[in-house]
This record gives sequence, structure tokens and C-alpha cells, in this order.
Amino acid sequence: MKPVEIIGVASGLGARDPGCAAGPGSVEQSGLVPGLRQQACDIAWRTTLHPATGLSPLAGIQVLCADLAREVRTTIDHNRLPLVIGGDHSCAIGTWSGAAQALREQGALGLIWIDAHMDSHTPQTTPSGAIHGMPLAVLLGFGAPELVDITNFSPKILPAHVCLIGVRSFESGEANLLQRLGVRIFFMAEVKQRGIAAVMAEALTIAQHGTAGFGISIDLDAFNPKESPGVGTPVGHGLHHLALDKTLRGILHHPRLVALELAEYNPLRDQNQRSLRLVEDLLGAFCRQNKT
Repeated sequence: MKPVEIIGVASGLGARDPGCAAGPGSVEQSGLVPGLRQQACDIAWRTTLHPATGLSPLAGIQVLCADLAREVRTTIDHNRLPLVIGGDHSCAIGTWSGAAQALREQGALGLIWIDAHMDSHTPQTTPSGAIHGMPLAVLLGFGAPELVDITNFSPKILPAHVCLIGVRSFESGEANLLQRLGVRIFFMAEVKQRGIAAVMAEALTIAQHGTAGFGISIDLDAFNPKESPGVGTPVGHGLHHLALDKTLRGILHHPRLVALELAEYNPLRDQNQRSLRLVEDLLGAFCRQNKT
């Protein structure tokens, strides 16, 4: 497994509830890194990025994501695996812009997006104006030019190379965009019918077909709120984290994984640190090598 370097993104600029800005700090202080090292995971906390003050949310996210893209690209260029911990999910614009730029000479980037929401609004379709509802559209080349043009090329990801898992809350505008582009969506009903193992196997095929590498972005609201209450936009009937633990066990050892992202942990909404423990369990499973 490549050495893992954590990049915190302490920002809630893109969310209606900015409490997720405290997420990376809570994770860092939890003892996560020493615990994972005891499991023989080569991991270190690289840095935590904070938004600049005095800017509008759009300008602040633009600057922050440009900085994050540079950090992610540098980490990949040094043959390390970036683990980005948000903050609201607008950080994905920076994470996957940097990853796509790092892979650009080798080929395309694939992406598995695990989320209760589609996060594919544009400024023209959003009912809330919240930028954390827009990052996937931005990565596909749609949205505010200030965000689309980060790293000076677009799109970062082609529709055939991305899929969504666990969706169960969305609006027509974003659904129409993804349908028009032909993006594969595994709605929660299909996950329950087929099982997460079968769905993830298909998702991994999509993310690796015709690409130089792939990433995984996980919004903690993808999970059942009873397991993960510490999120800003909980949606019922979600994924069970133990099933995902099992399905993605050892994924950090995958030779084509280029980055991993966890977003939207809001410690101010957590209950008895259930979401924090979920993050620790997930990363422990992802580090653990499958037995042969």
C-alpha cells in the first residue's frame, strides 16, 4: 500500500450548516492516525486547509479548491495516496481536479461517488444556492466558470467514468443533467435489491474502464442516519456502514486507487460520536488487507 497522507479541509462555505468545518479537527484529535498506525497502516496527517477570510462563498471555495488541487496533485506525484477529509462536499472540486491533473498525461480519472444526493446542480437549477450541491456537475464541466476552470482544464471527469451509489434525495434539474449525460446511478432501491457487493463490483468496473486510475468520494450522509447522525443533510434508509466496510475492505491497497475522500462530517450534530466512530471503522477496514 502506498503511504497515505491526510489532507483536512476545514470549510463549511458550501453548506447551509457550516458546522462541518469542524470535522477535520475533530477527526485529527480523535486519535485516528495513531490507531491506524497500530494496524500497520502507513499514514500521516499532511496538512489542514482553511478558507481565506473576507471572501464570498464562491470566491472562498474557488481559492480553497485551487489550493487543495495543488496539495492532492503533489501528494500523488510523490507516489502517495491522498485521503481528503472535509468539510462540506464542495471540497470534491479540489480533490478530483488535482487527481485528474496528476493523471492527465496517463489517461482519464474514474470516480465512484457514494452519497444520498446527486450533488449535480448548477447555479441555474439549485433551489438552495448551496455549492455543496454542485461539485459533481462542476467536475463534469457544468457550473460556475470560477469552479469549472480550476486547474485550467475541463471536464475533469467524463460521464462514462463516474457512477453514483446510494442516491435517494434529489431534484429534477440535477437528475435531468445526469440522465442527459448518461451517468450511471445506483439508486438506494437498487442497492437494497442487488446488495452493495454486486453494486460496488459494477461501480469498480465503470470507474476503471478506459481510465488510468480511480477515486472514491464518500459523503457521510450516504449512511443510515441512525449510524451516522453527524451530518448536515441526513436522509433516511441509507447504506449500512458495516456492509460497506466489508465490500471495500483493503481498498487502500488497490493498485489503481489514486485518492479517497470523506466529506460532510459535522461534529456539532453527532450523537455519542457515532459518525466519528463510523469514520474510524471505515478507514480501519479500508486499510486492512484481505486475508487469502
